[in-house]
Amino acid sequence: MEPITKFTGRLAPLPINDIDTDQIIPARYLKVTDKNGLGAACFSDWRYNADGSPKADFILNQPDYQGAAVLVGGHNFGCGSSREHAPWALLGAGFKAVISTYFADIFRGNALKNGLLPVQVDADTHRQLISLAQEDPSSQVTVDLETQTVTLPDGRRVEFPIDPFSRYCLLNGVDQLGFLLNLDEQVAAFESVHPARVQTTAS
Repeated sequence: MEPITKFTGRLAPLPINDIDTDQIIPARYLKVTDKNGLGAACFSDWRYNADGSPKADFILNQPDYQGAAVLVGGHNFGCGSSREHAPWALLGAGFKAVISTYFADIFRGNALKNGLLPVQVDADTHRQLISLAQEDPSSQVTVDLETQTVTLPDGRRVEFPIDPFSRYCLLNGVDQLGFLLNLDEQVAAFESVHPARVQTTAS
């Protein structure tokens, strides 16, 4: 997982409330266990016609928003079923962060574990970002995980919450397993001075 510290990126506005994980990545794609290719399926039912051709009016198909790194979604983003494929798809589509006024808890957890930053902001800031992105597709924000702030084009900085453990993992580019593996020496030292609590017998 690549470390996240600070980055600047353009915005893609998708101000729809209650975007659920089946809209982010439809269930028919869940049989795959490989992340590769899921970016093309992100928002598939909204993005493509039945014949596979792109819908010109969908935001991610519009040339002005190609390459956007920050998706500005509506309230209660990522609700619905628990599927790790949702953040995989968003990352595959090129997004480093999603901004919303509220994230579903399971989606937030899956995003943080996979290197997608959920940035929760107040309603006024959210409205400003949507307006900026719609009026000027070249608008950029700077997301700084170290200071837990988003800097808007006018220079205003807005703080966002994140739990300390997730922040540490993202800043250092490690997942939960990687964090535990980094504690190998401490675990070995603990075990060397503490007798085993469970005795095993040879069969």
